[in-house]
Amino acid sequence: METIRNVVILGSGCAGHTAALYTARANLSPLVLEGHEPGGQLSLTTLVENFPGFPEGIQGPELIENMRRQATRFGAEYVLGHATKADLSQQPFSIHVGRDVIRTRTLIIASGASARWLGLPSEQALIGHGVSSCATCDGFFFSGKEITVIGGGDSAMEEALFLTRFASKVTLIHRSEQFRASKIMLERAQKHDKIKFLTNTVVEEVHDVSKKEVTGLKLRDVKTDKAWDLPASAMFLGIGHIPNAKIFAGQLDADQDGYLKTKDYVFTRVPGVYACGDVQDRRYRQAITAAGSGCMAALEVEKFLEEHEA
Repeated sequence: METIRNVVILGSGCAGHTAALYTARANLSPLVLEGHEPGGQLSLTTLVENFPGFPEGIQGPELIENMRRQATRFGAEYVLGHATKADLSQQPFSIHVGRDVIRTRTLIIASGASARWLGLPSEQALIGHGVSSCATCDGFFFSGKEITVIGGGDSAMEEALFLTRFASKVTLIHRSEQFRASKIMLERAQKHDKIKFLTNTVVEEVHDVSKKEVTGLKLRDVKTDKAWDLPASAMFLGIGHIPNAKIFAGQLDADQDGYLKTKDYVFTRVPGVYACGDVQDRRYRQAITAAGSGCMAALEVEKFLEEHEA
């Protein structure tokens, strides 16, 4: 006979692991599909100092592994792979993983959002070593240093303004003269004496991979084709995130950028389907808020299954 799961959880970041822990402790035998990026964005972070309970901080991958072990201890099952297709039109729901089809009474979508990167090999090599997509997470480590922010939208302005609390100077680099940022955010950044703007400029390389730290950027003016090096201790990406929710297009409500819309924190428009963490949170995007919403989703799953006598 086909096995129908009580709950399937998509994603293995803070939201997914927390949902797994709570549903496992409720004896629901959750199945966790680890996703495109097992561990989520924390797996790319070095020292995490703002997660409660770790006064000396903890390495991002270690925090994620601890969460996984804790959920596994109570019976959560983890499977490498990611959902390629989903059918939420009827109960039980169908989740496709390659050629396999998993059927489940409830679904928790904790698939997160992937940061947009420039795609440079040197950038990728230095993620967690001076290259970051989270000012709130990593800004403190560059107190008194000269740093850079890449982007031209509200995200970039917010990152730059936040980083002025720590950096001696923030250089905001944008490939165009036109900004997508709202007028108020752009003016706020332009008026700040610590923020300098470099427009019509692109990053061609991040130095220095051999030293395993950011020492500067190779830049190029797109109008004059002039190239030069800019000394810097960090590069923060402020070019947005991509929610990992494409397989639910047309089945669940999403905003213009693809973030899943939820009511009362975690409810989607399909009963029995819940979304938590960065796949639906474009405002806070913190490890602790993701974990909190994962807990909420798990509690709602437990209640849903009780009401439907699963």
